[in-house]
Amino acid sequence: MEKTKPMDAAKRKRLEAAGFRETTVTELLGLTPEDEAWIEMKLDLTRQLRETRHHAGATQAALAKRMGSAQSRVAKMEAGSPDTSFDLLIKGLLAAGASRRDIAKAIAGNA
Repeated sequence: MEKTKPMDAAKRKRLEAAGFRETTVTELLGLTPEDEAWIEMKLDLTRQLRETRHHAGATQAALAKRMGSAQSRVAKMEAGSPDTSFDLLIKGLLAAGASRRDIAKAIAGNA
């Protein structure tokens, strides 16, 4: 996860006075630990797809052709579109040249 810098104290006071409070995405959306892990795994696979394709020197169009799909679908996959399934991400990774071990590392967060 990306770290953010702390909010300015004066700004925090103004927002708290207006009724706002600091929270996390997990609290805001009511995510369970399982939900959070699922989202992180999907984002890790998305990042790995982009990196694997770049490392292979392939364009989105070339990867799409190998997958029997469209370039726009690959673009959506790499952008983390919510309608992209784990199955499609794994199929894309394999088509881009990732090994099972590469995919396992990505899922484990060790990419």
